[in-house]
Amino acid sequence: MLCAISGEAPQVPVVSTKSGSVFEKRLIEGYIAETGKDPVTGEDLSADDLVELKTSRIVRPRPPTLTSIPSLLGVFQEEWDALALETYTLRQTLVQTRQELSTALYQHDAAVRVIARLTKERDEARDALSKISVGSARGPSTGDAMQVDSAGLPDAVVARIEETQALLSKSRSKRPIPDGWASGDAIQTYKPTASSEPLYPGGRSLSVDSTGDLALVGGVDGIAGIYSISNQQVVQTFKVDGPVTDAVFAGSKAVVASATGTVKIFENGVESASFASHAGEVTAVAVHPTGDIIGSVGVDKSYVLYDTTTSSVVSQVYGNAGLLSAKFHPDGHLLAVGGADGQIHVYDVKSGAAAANFPMSAPVTNLEFSENGFFMAAVTENSTAITVWDLRKSKIHKVLETGTQISTLSWDYSGQFLLSGGPNGLTVQQYTKSTKDWSESLRSAVPAVGVAWGPSAQSVLAVNAEGVVSVLAQS
Repeated sequence: MLCAISGEAPQVPVVSTKSGSVFEKRLIEGYIAETGKDPVTGEDLSADDLVELKTSRIVRPRPPTLTSIPSLLGVFQEEWDALALETYTLRQTLVQTRQELSTALYQHDAAVRVIARLTKERDEARDALSKISVGSARGPSTGDAMQVDSAGLPDAVVARIEETQALLSKSRSKRPIPDGWASGDAIQTYKPTASSEPLYPGGRSLSVDSTGDLALVGGVDGIAGIYSISNQQVVQTFKVDGPVTDAVFAGSKAVVASATGTVKIFENGVESASFASHAGEVTAVAVHPTGDIIGSVGVDKSYVLYDTTTSSVVSQVYGNAGLLSAKFHPDGHLLAVGGADGQIHVYDVKSGAAAANFPMSAPVTNLEFSENGFFMAAVTENSTAITVWDLRKSKIHKVLETGTQISTLSWDYSGQFLLSGGPNGLTVQQYTKSTKDWSESLRSAVPAVGVAWGPSAQSVLAVNAEGVVSVLAQS
C-alpha cells in the first residue's frame, strides 16, 4: 500500500470511506484540517470518515532526541511529508487554475466575436436607415412632386436663391436700427403682462407671423393652432398625424412637422401640401429668406428642401449623424444644421455641398443667426451656456453663461438682443457694437420651450411645456 499523497508506504495507514484511497494518517489529518476535503475526489471529508488499517509491524522504539541520527532522520521525514503535502496541493491548484484560465479565454474570445458581429449589424442597419426615403406624398400633393432627389436644385429655385442673396447681402451689415426699436433700458423693465390658457401641452416651438399678433404653437396630441395675442384666443386649428415637433410661419402659411416624419403646410386653415420624405422624426423646420423654400431636418441624418410654390421636394441631402436643429443664413446661401454628434454642419443651399463645420461639446439642440449674418449662436443639450461663433473668423466669439438651462433661442431683427429660454426662465443678452461687449438686459422666471420677439422688440413671447403663451412687455 502506498499513500495517495506522499507516494510512500504509510506508517499508520488509513483509508477514506469517500474515495477508498489509502493515506498516511498524519498527512491526511493535516490536509483535512486545512481544507476539509478529500484530496483525491474533492468531496467533503472529516476525520470520522477515515478508517485505520491494521497491519503487522515492528513496534518502533521511543524516538531519541535530536542529538542522534535517528531523531534527525525523523525530523527530516516530517519535513519531507510536509513538502510532499504542499507540492500535492500546488499541483492540484495549478490544474484548477489552468482550467479556469482556459474557460475565461474561451469566453472572452466568444464575447469579442459577438461584439464584432453586433457592431457590424448596427452599422449596416444605420447605413440602411440613413438611405431610406419615402417617395409617396400624403394629402393634396401629387406623387410626382415627392420624388426625393439629392442632386442640385432646379434652375428656377437657384435663381430665386441667388436673387434673394444679392438683394439682402448688399445692405444687411450697414442697415440702421429701425425707428421705434426697443432699447436695452426698456427691455430691462419687461414683465409678464398677459398669458393664455393651456393650449397644446408638450409643444416645443413658437413662431410669430410678420404682424407680431399671431403665434403658431403645437402639442404632443398632434394638434397645432394659431393663437391671436391681441384677442387672446385660438383662431385656427390644424391636425397632423403625430406629436408636433416644430412649427413655423412661411409668410401666411403654417408649416408643421411631426414625430411621424411628415411636414404639412396649411394655408387659410386648409392643408395645402403634405410631405413624408424623412424616415423617422422630423426634429426641426426652417424658412428660407425667399419665404417660399422650406427646410426640414430629421433623425434619419438628412435635410430636405421643399418648394412651396410647386408643393414639391427639390432636394434631400444626407449627412453622417441625426440632425436636431436647422436655420438658414439671413442671406439664404447657407443652411446650418445641428447634429446629434455635437457638430454644426453648414451646407451650401444651392449645391448641397458641405461648406463648414463648427465643433460643439454635445448634441446641438438649437441655433440662430444674427440678422447681420456675422454671428451664429448655438446651444447644446442640457447646457446653460450660449456659444456665439464669429462666422467671419470661423472661431468662437463669446460663450455667454446664463446659469439656467437653455432650450431655445431667438435673435431680434436689429441684431442687438439675443433671447434665450428654458425650463427655469428666460434671459436677453445684449451686444453693443461700439464696445463689442455683451451684457444681460433681462432675466425672468417665466419658463419657456419656445421664444420669439414681438413687433419692434417691444415685447417678448414665450410658450411653456403646458402650452401657455405668455407676453412680457412694459407694464
